[in-house]
Amino acid sequence: MDEVIKIVNDIKAGNIKPIYFLMGEESYYIDKLSDYIEKNVLSEEEKGFNQTVLYGRDVSIEDIVATAKRYPMMADRQVVIVKEAQELSRTIDKLESYADNPMPSTVLVICYKYKTLDKRKKVTKTLAKAGIVYESKKLYENQVGDWIKRVLSGKKYAIEPKASAMLVEFLGTNLSKINNELEKLQIILPKGSTITPKDIEENIGFSKDFNVFELRKAIGERNQLKAYTIAENFANNPKENPMVVTTSLVFGFFIQLLKYHGLKDRNPKNVAAVIGVNPFFLKEYDVALKNYPMRKVSQIVASLREIDVKSKGVGANAMTNSDLLKEMLYNIFN
Repeated sequence: MDEVIKIVNDIKAGNIKPIYFLMGEESYYIDKLSDYIEKNVLSEEEKGFNQTVLYGRDVSIEDIVATAKRYPMMADRQVVIVKEAQELSRTIDKLESYADNPMPSTVLVICYKYKTLDKRKKVTKTLAKAGIVYESKKLYENQVGDWIKRVLSGKKYAIEPKASAMLVEFLGTNLSKINNELEKLQIILPKGSTITPKDIEENIGFSKDFNVFELRKAIGERNQLKAYTIAENFANNPKENPMVVTTSLVFGFFIQLLKYHGLKDRNPKNVAAVIGVNPFFLKEYDVALKNYPMRKVSQIVASLREIDVKSKGVGANAMTNSDLLKEMLYNIFN
């Protein structure tokens, strides 16, 4: 985020580069930077003749270079934005010749999502010398909660740790998806509000009682009644609770426990960083650690691999979600 802020501040200050190559697995910041340049570098009057948006699937590198080499009309510069540029990955090296001598009156923005250039290659070094090469990296799961807090704080909102965890649990680390849901909540809730699990449940559609987060907690506590009740709800609502996703998240929980068992330094801050969990929830992992010895955790991980294969239709003999969930819980608790 610091690098993004610096790029934006430089643009605000008039320090605008001729090339912005935005790449990486996390599309959120690529979109944010691209949108900022699209909205702010040219005035509304200048955009009509001097702002061009191209799409990688529709153009070649030669088309992009030809557009970038045009002179602006009645303006100091033109902006050329290439979206979905990853479609041009096989020929992207051809940008090198343009980057060697870019048009000073053109701001060329390349949005190269879900991929990265090899930083050792000449084209990458040439692009970086001519302008900015920014890599947008995916956040680890344990970093997303802090990101949510920062984003909301900047907009005068707060969020309870459990509500934040629910968002991460169900949306993963995709910042664009999470941001879309947060924006929905900001429309509904007044500024200064603290977002609660109830807000998530009522407005985004996640059940605060019947979700994988609660299932993992029940499993960690060895609360069999609660775990089987949640599993029954999952079986009755398979579209909202795909078996493949459930298995994956429970598997991840036991992998975290396996890492925890292997730690010598059990300082809470170190544990949270290593296993990738919000420190607020460490007490739940402490409970699970006592309930599941290392050998048992290893057995559970192996059994979950088998359930995962069955959930994908391999050797399952047409087992229902209900049967798979019961087998999963039986293997965990016995």
